[in-house]
Amino acid sequence: MTLSEEEINRLFRIRRTVMQMLKDRGYFVGDFEIDMTKEQFKDKYGESMKREDLVINKAKRNNSSDQIYVFFPEEPKVGVKTMKTYSQRMKSENVFTAILVVQQSLTPFARSSISEISSKFQLDVFQEAELFVNIKEHVLVPEHQVLTSEEKKTLLERYTVKETQILTFDDPSCG
Repeated sequence: MTLSEEEINRLFRIRRTVMQMLKDRGYFVGDFEIDMTKEQFKDKYGESMKREDLVINKAKRNNSSDQIYVFFPEEPKVGVKTMKTYSQRMKSENVFTAILVVQQSLTPFARSSISEISSKFQLDVFQEAELFVNIKEHVLVPEHQVLTSEEKKTLLERYTVKETQILTFDDPSCG
C-alpha cells in the first residue's frame, strides 16, 4: 500500500524530530540523519514504507553498550501484545531504554504493562502529533537543564512548593 504524500511528509518530520531528540540526549546520531531531505527519506524507505521500517537503534556517544530503541508501531492504538514483543526484543539484545512513537494512544492494558516493565526498562511514550515539530526549536521555549540538588532545593524554597507538586524529568506525565 502506497502512503499518501501527506503521510510520508508526516513520518519524515517525526523521524527528524526523533533524531534531534536522540542527539540531544547524547546518542550517536550523524548530521546526515538529521539533515536527510524528504527525497532521501523516500528513497531509503520507499513510498509504501511501514512504520516498523522506521525502527531506530542508537548507542550513547560515550558508552556504546548504552543503547536505545525507537519503535513506531503499526496499529493506531497499541496493545499489550506489541508491548510484550518490544520488551522481549529489548531484553534479548540487552537494551534497557526505548521510545515508543504511537499514532494515537495505548490501550489501558498496554499502559499498565508499561508500569510492570518499568522496573527493568525505561520507556518513553510520545504521540506522533507531539513530534511533528521539535519544540526545542521554538523561540518561546527556554533551554532546559538539569538542576543540581542545591539548585532544586533553592527553587522549591523560592516558590514554597514541595517536590511532589512539580513535574520532574523522571515523572511519567512529563513525556
